[in-house]
Amino acid sequence: MNIDLLKRLCETPGVPGREHRVRDLILDEAGDLFDEFFMDPLGTLVGRRFPRIASRAKNKKTQPKENPDATRVMLLCHMDEIGFFVKHISDKGFVYVDPVGGFDPRNLFSRRVMVCGADADYLGVMNPGGKPIHISSPEDRKKVPEIREFYIDLGMTADEVKKRVRVGDMVVMHEPLIEMGDKIVSKALDNRVACWLGLESVRAIEKAGDKHDAEIIVAFTVQEEVGLRGAKTSSFSVEPDIAIGLDVTLSCDTPGVSPEDATTVQGEGAGLHVKDSSFIADTELLDELEAVAKKKRIKTQRTVLSGGGQDGAAAQQAGAGCRAMGLVVGTRYIHTVTEMIDKRDLKAACDLLAAWLPTVK
Repeated sequence: MNIDLLKRLCETPGVPGREHRVRDLILDEAGDLFDEFFMDPLGTLVGRRFPRIASRAKNKKTQPKENPDATRVMLLCHMDEIGFFVKHISDKGFVYVDPVGGFDPRNLFSRRVMVCGADADYLGVMNPGGKPIHISSPEDRKKVPEIREFYIDLGMTADEVKKRVRVGDMVVMHEPLIEMGDKIVSKALDNRVACWLGLESVRAIEKAGDKHDAEIIVAFTVQEEVGLRGAKTSSFSVEPDIAIGLDVTLSCDTPGVSPEDATTVQGEGAGLHVKDSSFIADTELLDELEAVAKKKRIKTQRTVLSGGGQDGAAAQQAGAGCRAMGLVVGTRYIHTVTEMIDKRDLKAACDLLAAWLPTVK
């Protein structure tokens, strides 16, 4: 498994509306996996891979052949991570932020962050206003601050901060990806996991030299965390016949959560996403992927999420609509800097995509 690619994807900053660094990394990595790319006005990067026909010569790769009548299969992989925009710089040089994406303030205490300025990136620490433990009361320590109360200290004078940082600069958590046994822990696994799957599943097909009759379209979408925005615009442009929303989902197989709310169990395979609050999967498509997984002995588990949404919903409802479902990887501690996936589940999702895509007629 190409863990180095996942590491680079996760550690590259890119909040909603500021995904350009992630997009550049993907373009550099894509090589000859796609026959053409285009970027829509909102910033979504769309790669098209034409159908591949078998070569008549022995030991030769399949050959691309554009076919306007081919089934269009669209994989949607959002590039953005939850983060912040700078909204105010105080007279003392403390930076206040506005969130883009959903945060639980309990997970924001004493965090290292990166403020991405126009010319350079600056490391800082995030804390809420208030007294430290030595001088706070028991009542003070019970309070959970609101996000607006958190500020960033860049360790600079106020003048230095105001010269280097502007309102509108993006702020991300600053944490490295690490491996822990069968697990991977990082910020931004939501949803650089999907970007990785979009690249690595196509790479697996290319490496195997497998023919495919469908046109494979991978959309690296923007602004999912603030309303599936990039998926909406790109789906209207592509007009897919089939759409697969690639994403993470909850894996609450941890203390304090009942089994019926776990959503997924880590190590039990890729998630076949049946439903969330944004869409209901196409049942025949669900059965189709499940049958391929069974034939190839790839572990899967069906998933239902009571809330949340994902890019597959936007594609399903674009234009005249399309058949759609989600393929997901269960993630513990989601929307924190300690998001955790199981390598076996990630591999299962990649293997299933690489096995299923060549079967689409």
